[in-house]
Formats: sequence, structure tokens, C-alpha cells
Amino acid sequence: MKTQNIIIVKPQGYCGGVLKAIETAKKTRIQYPDQKITILGNLVHNQYVKKALQYYSIDTIEDKTKTRVELLDEIHEGIVIFTAHGVSPKVYEKAKEKGLILVDASCPFVLQTQKIVKQYLDEEYTILYIGKNKHPEAESIYTMSEHVHLIEPHKEIPKVNTSKIFVTNQTTMSIYELKDTFEKIRRLYPNALFHDEICNATRVRQQAILDLKNVDCLIVVGDPTSNNSQKLVDIGKQAGIEHVFSIQTAEDIDKKDFEKYTTIAITSGASTPTYLTNQVKDYLSFDMKKPKIRIQEIL
Repeated sequence: MKTQNIIIVKPQGYCGGVLKAIETAKKTRIQYPDQKITILGNLVHNQYVKKALQYYSIDTIEDKTKTRVELLDEIHEGIVIFTAHGVSPKVYEKAKEKGLILVDASCPFVLQTQKIVKQYLDEEYTILYIGKNKHPEAESIYTMSEHVHLIEPHKEIPKVNTSKIFVTNQTTMSIYELKDTFEKIRRLYPNALFHDEICNATRVRQQAILDLKNVDCLIVVGDPTSNNSQKLVDIGKQAGIEHVFSIQTAEDIDKKDFEKYTTIAITSGASTPTYLTNQVKDYLSFDMKKPKIRIQEIL
């Protein structure tokens, strides 16, 4: 077996928004020890975080076919926690009407984007919002008003009959995709106002991959539903790394398949527990059997 160099790409682990969301959920259980607590969708996009929250008797309801407003119909009592991805004003209103106790675990950067969009809507701008269809963060924006148009990268830009256009985006987009989509919109609407809302946690993780040198393999540890994790995969391919793998845990790989690589870089999405990434590193670095996941250690 050849000598391998394994690089842990930094930064890693939970971003500030994910940390805030998890701490909010845990503190809610401490504050309300006997109340029924339900999270409206996955608190963050990682199934192992969801499983770990069950140790605190915190339930999660998720249905990809339903909006957050529709999903609220399944919560009838107790506390509802809004996820890190944010929710639209309609969700707030409906939850209050149902008499639920509201706890907001929204990421501050998401709330900032919502505030900016509302400001320009109040000034009668049409909003072109670049994001992923049915992603909860994007949904919280494009359901705010009929004057918000969702723009998905690599798809056609809609025609709007106004000179007052404001363009912004989901916080976890690829920096390449955003630049390309901004340029396409700018050609159609040269007088539009643009505001890049990729959050710092997303940007620095993507840039760290672009800064890698002489790497022949990149492993991205993250949930398949995590947009920021999947964008790291895209960035790795854009950076010219020949072999890029998307996995959830060390259970998804066989050490023998990676013996042919000289330099392996390991990174993770902003909602991936460091515990899981460390298991991947240890499994590839040392002569050990595939590690078992201990859910109680995730949080």
C-alpha cells in the first residue's frame, strides 16, 4: 500500500446557524420538560441530528410533498420549533392561530435575507430569488409574495414587466452558480439591483476546496438533503479534483477502495456533526475496523 496523505479541510463542523438551532432545541426541552415539542421539518439537514434529538423527546415531522404551511396541519398542540432554514410570515400566522407555542431556530443569515427581501417588496420591487425549488429556506422567501420569482440555476430567467428588480439568493448556493446566474440576469435586466447573500460559512468552505493543491480525491461528508453539502461536491468537481465522493458516514465507504489515492482531502457540510467526519478520518488513517455510530454522541 502506498503512503497516503489525508488532509482535513478547514473550516469543518457545524456553522453558527446550525449550532444556534441545536442549542435552541435543547434549551426548549429544558425550559418545557413536560411539553410536547415538534420540529416543523428537519431542524438541520442531517438525519443523525434528527435521531439525536429524539433522545430529548423532540419529534420531527417532514414531508417533501408539503409546504411548511401545509405541514402545520399535523401539529395540534404544544410547542412548534421552526427550523434553521426559516419560515414565511404565513407559517407564523397559522401557528399562532392554532394556539401553539412558537420557538424560532432560524439562522440569523436567513432572517437577514428575509428582512432584505421584505424591504424591497415594501418598496414595490419585483424580486428574482435564486434558490432551490422546495428547499425550506427558499420556500420561506418565494412564498412571501406573488412578486417573488424563484430562479433555479441553469434554468430560464422569467420575463417581468418592470424596471424595479431586486436580485438575491439562497445562502447555501454555489459561488460559481451564483456568479453565472447573476451574469445571465444582468444581461436581461442591466438596471437590476443585486445582493449576494451566500453566507460566510458556505463561502469559506467552498473557497477552502478551491484552495486545495495536488489532491486526487475529495470526500464530502454530509446528508444528501443538505444543499450546502451537495454544493461542496459541485465545487470539488469545478476545482478539477478528479475523484469526488459524497457520503454520510464511514459506513458508506470501504477503505480498500481508497488505497489507490495519494492525497485524500476530507470536508463536510455545515450541518454535519464533526463526530461523523472524525470517524471517516480515523477509519482511513488507522488500521481499524469500520466504526459504529453512537447517536447520543452526535450532539
